[in-house]
Amino acid sequence: MPVDELDTRILRLLLEQPRTSVREYARVLGIARGTLQARLDRLERDGVITGTGPSLSPAALGHPVLAFVHIEVTQGHLDDVGDALAAVPEIIEAFSITGGGDLITRVAARDNAHLEDVIQALISLPGVVRTRTEVALRERVPHRLLPLVESIGRTARG
Repeated sequence: MPVDELDTRILRLLLEQPRTSVREYARVLGIARGTLQARLDRLERDGVITGTGPSLSPAALGHPVLAFVHIEVTQGHLDDVGDALAAVPEIIEAFSITGGGDLITRVAARDNAHLEDVIQALISLPGVVRTRTEVALRERVPHRLLPLVESIGRTARG
């Protein structure tokens, strides 16, 4: 079920004020707490809301170097390599992709030498043919979902 205008208002509040209580959200939205809770439950069940934990900064955790590592995999070994990537703590996320390479990973490292160690570990994984690394210099658009939520809300209204 697609989200409607009330859902987008709820999501906006969750993104803008993540530490507010359900009671306060209901008050701000002008709806019953039970209605809000039912909406939240449905949004979680439908996979729209996927977590409620804090956002953490790898840089503040001592890993300020951010890199994107493209990985080319031997045909038929994509799942095996994907499973092996899950065991590398410096890999924040990994995706199967089209284009140049089979996987792209986002890697956090303490410094360039540590990044090189991580890349060498990736190259040594069975099924990895080669890697290509791009180091991020500066974040230009931080991870965000509010503009998307607002866009969906405008579509739901009109």
